[in-house]
Amino acid sequence: MKLLFASQNQHKIKEVSEIIPPYFKLLGLNEMNFNEEIPETQDSIEGNALQKARFIYDKFKLSCFADDTGLFIEALNGEPGIYSARWSKIDNLFSNNIEKALVKLKGKENRKAYFKTVIAFIDNDEEKLFEGVIHGRIIESEKGKDGFGYDPIFIPDTYDQTFSEMPKEEKNRISHRALAMTKFIEYLKEKY
Repeated sequence: MKLLFASQNQHKIKEVSEIIPPYFKLLGLNEMNFNEEIPETQDSIEGNALQKARFIYDKFKLSCFADDTGLFIEALNGEPGIYSARWSKIDNLFSNNIEKALVKLKGKENRKAYFKTVIAFIDNDEEKLFEGVIHGRIIESEKGKDGFGYDPIFIPDTYDQTFSEMPKEEKNRISHRALAMTKFIEYLKEKY
């Protein structure tokens, strides 16, 4: 079955392709020769995921899914949340987002945070949502070379490594995206 992933983020596409079973053919937007901006103007992770999936479904009329992810830091009243990817507003680089998080958390004892991913799936006008959440903490400086986004500063509960330090297979088993993808894949197996 062909599945269109409404994303232009090559890191996400690679991560999802390593999680999804081989009998699903994952297509990214690059393979559809699509490189326009996808609207992301909602006030929730669920809303943004649905908005992106609807936009791409309306354009291509193919079964598609989109995800939206946020990092919610307790001591920062849930920031960056839905603005995680564009929080620093400086070139939208994650190095700037990480630096902003570390500066805002300087001197704070409470380092609790969680990642939340929501996957929105649309097929023949049926819409479904799948959620994955992982709790952890923000460390004081970056560790690890792999992963992307906030991975170098986030350590999941019961672990002693950041997502960037973990072997890829481990991260792809326990991450917020992996948890949402697992629910999504189970749904696909039952339905198709």
